[in-house]
Parts: sequence; structure tokens; C-alpha cells
Amino acid sequence: MDSIDVDVLVVGSGAGALTAAITAHDHGGKVLVVEKSDMYGGTSATSGGGIWIPCNHLMAEHGQSDTPEAALEYMKACIGDVVSEDRLKAYVENAPKMLKDMEDKSDVCFVSTPYADYLTEKPGSKEGWRTLDPVPLSATKLGKEFLNMRPPHPQTIFGGFTITIAEAQTIITRQKGWKWIMAKLMISYRLDIPMRMKSKRHRRLCLGNALVGRCLTSVFKRKIPVWRETPLKSLIETDGKVTGAIISKGQQDFRVNAAKGVILAAGGFEQNSDMRAKHLPGPTDTKWSATPGQNTGDAHRAAEAVGANLTLMDAAWWGPSVRLPRDDRSRVLFAERALPGIYIVNEKGERFLNEAASYDEVGRQLQAHPKTSWVIFDRRAREKYGIGPLYPTAVHPDSKWNDSIKAVVKKADTIEELADLMGVDAAGLQATVDKVAKYSETGVDEDYASGSAAYDRYYGDPSVTPNPCLAPLAKAPFYAFPVYPGDIGTKGGVDVDVNAQALDKNGKPIAGLYATGNTASSVMGYTYPGAGSTIGPAMTFGYVAAKHMMGANS
Repeated sequence: MDSIDVDVLVVGSGAGALTAAITAHDHGGKVLVVEKSDMYGGTSATSGGGIWIPCNHLMAEHGQSDTPEAALEYMKACIGDVVSEDRLKAYVENAPKMLKDMEDKSDVCFVSTPYADYLTEKPGSKEGWRTLDPVPLSATKLGKEFLNMRPPHPQTIFGGFTITIAEAQTIITRQKGWKWIMAKLMISYRLDIPMRMKSKRHRRLCLGNALVGRCLTSVFKRKIPVWRETPLKSLIETDGKVTGAIISKGQQDFRVNAAKGVILAAGGFEQNSDMRAKHLPGPTDTKWSATPGQNTGDAHRAAEAVGANLTLMDAAWWGPSVRLPRDDRSRVLFAERALPGIYIVNEKGERFLNEAASYDEVGRQLQAHPKTSWVIFDRRAREKYGIGPLYPTAVHPDSKWNDSIKAVVKKADTIEELADLMGVDAAGLQATVDKVAKYSETGVDEDYASGSAAYDRYYGDPSVTPNPCLAPLAKAPFYAFPVYPGDIGTKGGVDVDVNAQALDKNGKPIAGLYATGNTASSVMGYTYPGAGSTIGPAMTFGYVAAKHMMGANS
């Protein structure tokens, strides 16, 4: 078997993996990155690309400030004692350092946004500015490698291009200027004839594509090799230390000798049916996940084989999802649930949650209801907003529905008929309609307080009063589609310490083995404090791991 000698082997090519590779290289390491699939970027490339970084230096541009004490207080209030306080402190301390180093030394850059923390009722929370949005990038910076980067999720606008967080809020909530934003995007997209002849993708990269694209340009400038179609087969252990791995490339196995160690950053196990059935609470199904198909827990199993302890394996980054038969993955309802006149009901036709809460919270509550739940809305909402797989009627009229949409979305002229199509209690559904009509008039959701929190209102419609998240179901026809407890990744994995070093079942570090991202047990525990709580820690602990391996954690 041929062998390769490096200092650091990084498994995976998402934002956490590439941050680790850049950091290890910049501290003198010879680095190799291996990616299982034929495309760079992992789940990061298909994500929103935001990172949650308390005390970030970009806040000051908006006259905002933060303190480590407030950030730690908020994290502890959200997470409890599921994660050690030392790890929480390590995140609060190192996240802003990672951001500053990446902005200073690489092409990675962000803007701070007024995106509220998800649990603003908790002490230490902020109503914005901890979530950062990657600055858009021109795909020309990637050259021929652009089409080797994983494309955005299919639920992006018209399947071709993405928009920034600020643009998304303006368009989704129909604020002033939204039509002009859409027009500019459409014109620039259609006039890019050379790209249209190659791909449907837009050269203006935003969200996860912008983040991974910026990481990749930084990696390529450093001439760090990134091998695609190179899965991890196993880790190599020598005298209790992980000294490398066996990888497969081009139908040939290679032994990679990693003098400083291996960083596992290969995503979660959400696309592995057996692992889901074993670890996640039911009901569960790979079809409900919004992630690419390669996340099958390979790195989890490899780490466990050399004695690593796995924790939080029953946890995921939940989100309410809908799956069209033609799609290769589900679509998560990230924002539209907060818009007025869109509600979620159970088999009794009753609401059972605050639809405008964070997608993780809504997903977890759906998970607790084993029977099918439904999203319901009326013609007013249908005409005005994009909802799940449906664009507004002006661009996507009912007459243009394809068979895939017809198989999922129900439509009826009366509430009673809609209930029959859904298979829910008609009297219960009518009672829900009567309730939301009353709440829409008063502006007070007496059942679940929708619209009362700052996060709720972020994606509410400001033109609707007195509550931007509430409107009656009054105009026929009425619509519904089933919604499931989906996910954007699992969050259980390798138990790690403050240096992102893997721990064994006795809580002792395993020399030479590190993990970050969804391959590691999440520093966020069972909760989701704010947008970017997935990638922020992935990048931060990839950075921390690389520095620790290279003896630079000072």
C-alpha cells in the first residue's frame, strides 16, 4: 500500500474542515484534505452559511457591543449542564479570535446582521448582531473549480441562485424595495449567457456557497491539496495514538501518515437509516432531512473503532420539513412560518405550537407528535408569500402545478373539504380558524404567543397589524401540505474537550485525534441559541484543533 506523509489530515471539506486546514497550514503544517464525495463543501455549501459569533468585532460597525459574560450567561441559560462550562467558555473565548484571524489572513469575510438570537427570552440574549452573513463572492474567483463545489439547496430561488440574509428578509416579508432586488437578480442571472450555457447556477455566490467559496479560494492560494472522491476507510492507531488513516482514491487504498494527527470534520449521520433508527428518537426518516446524501456517519464509526466516546447521539438540528417526490432531499421551512396566515395543526385540526419560533424549536415539537402535522394557509397568504414548495401565485399559479406538487399540496374551497383531504377533524380545524381570526384582530395569540418575541417578528410581515405574524384564514381556496420533523444535520458525535481533542470512554484525550462540526458532539447541547450555531462552532473548533495540534494554542 502506498503511503503519504503529512502533518495534518483533515477529513471533510465543509467550512469547519477548511478553516482547520487553513489554520494548520498557517502555523507551519503540511496539510491534506480528503472529501468523500465528488464535490467540495459538504453541508456547509448548501446551508445558510451564517455563523453565530458572540463578541464579534463586526458589531462595532453598527454601534453594537457584547460581553463574554453576557454570551456565557445566554449559552448556559439555553444549554444547561449538558455541556461543560469549560467548553462553553472555550467557545466564547475562541469564536471571535477565529473570526478575526480568518478575516485578517484569508478571503473569508462577513457582515454582522440584526438577526435576533433564537431564545431572546433567556438572560444574556441579544436582539441581533451575533449572527454573521458571509459577504457574496463571484464564482469567477474559483475558476474551473466552481462547478466542483456543491450547489445551493434546491429550495433556493428558482433553484439557481441565492441571496443574502438581508435580501431574504426584505423579499420574504415584502418590505420596500423587494421587487427591485428580485429584478436585479433576475436580470443579472439571465444576462450571464456564458454560465447559462454551462449551468443553471448563478455566479453571484451567497450564503453557504459564499462561505465555502471563500474558504476554497484561501485553500487553493495556499496550495493545500483537497482530494475529492476520497473516502475515509479507517483510522490508524499506534501505541494509543492516532497516527493517520487509510483512505481510498481511484480504487486504490493509501496510508496517510499524519505526524500531528487527524481532524474529523465529515458531517453527521443523518443520511444513515440504521444509525438514525438506533440513536434518534422516533419517528425518524432520512427522507425528512435537508442535507446532501453523503452524511452517513463514516467518521463517527471510525472514531468509535479507536475508542472514542460518542455523546448527544439522540440530538439533531431539527426543522419542519416538506418533501416533494421529485426532490433528492427535503425543504426546511426556515422563515415562512412566521408570516401571517400560515399555521401548523395536528390530526385534531388544532394548533400546538408557536409557528414563528425557531425552526429547531418547531422541529423538536413536531418530533414529539408522532402523527402527521399539516401547514395550512388561505388564498391571501398563497398569493402574497412563498410557502414551502410554492412560490407566490404571480410567478407560480395553481394551474402550473406539476405532478410532484399535486402529490403533496391539498387544495379545497371550504375548510370542511380541506379537513377531509387532510384526514383531520373538521370541527377542530374550524375551531382553529375561528381562534386565529380573533387573535388576528387583537394581535395577541392567547395560545402560543406568536409574534411576541423579537425573533418571531424578524420574518413577520410589517405591513400586517397589529401582529405581523397573525392573519385570519378567511379567503378561499384553502391549502395544506404535510410537514415532518426534519433536520439540517445530526449534532451528536465524538466527545471532545476544550481543544476539540477526542475523548475516550473514560474522558481521557486520544492523542492525535480531533473532531469538529457535526462529527463532534455539539457545544450547543440540545439547543439552538442563534442562526449560525452549527457552522460557527465548526469553524471555531476546527481553528482551535489545528492550533492545538501545531502547538500554537496560546
